[in-house]
Amino acid sequence: MEEKLKQEPADCLKVVLFGPESTGKTTLSRQLARYYNSVWVPEYAREYLQNKWNNERKTCEAHDLLPIAEGQIKLENELATKTDTVLICDTDLLETKVYAETSYGGSCDSLLGKYAIENSYDLYLLTYIDTPWEADDLRDKSDQRKEMFEAFEKALIAHKKPYVLIKGNKKKRLEVAVKHIDNLFKARK
Repeated sequence: MEEKLKQEPADCLKVVLFGPESTGKTTLSRQLARYYNSVWVPEYAREYLQNKWNNERKTCEAHDLLPIAEGQIKLENELATKTDTVLICDTDLLETKVYAETSYGGSCDSLLGKYAIENSYDLYLLTYIDTPWEADDLRDKSDQRKEMFEAFEKALIAHKKPYVLIKGNKKKRLEVAVKHIDNLFKARK
């Protein structure tokens, strides 16, 4: 079980889009992958939970979190072998941990918690709640955006993760993200 949540070593920068639902993470992930002509790791939970909704008319439950985490890290590990520049991750296990803690009584599975903290990324792009809410089958916290944003930022600070706040329109968000990723490339030389 443990190996299913562990990151494999990779020869690329790893950048995570991080924050509440409907804050532009997927849009910016795609933009960055295009900009850097690199690889984008989609959010595994979207596919998993959309299938669950389509088949059972149920949303995420606590027992879904480990399979989601395993699927996410498996996808990340596979796609990390396809680039030596930058891997853009639409989410990570720390995001899953924050959702677990805010949605299921303040705690999460101990293995998920361990790897959410141990797996490492070069930069987190924390997306702010200044984008319009877009409802879909899976989103359910439109009235808790501020509280969720605060929970995400608190997790980054508590676990000493390197992050930058991303806000503004699509163009501004891309500019800020590119500036900080380019700085990582410069520091790597």
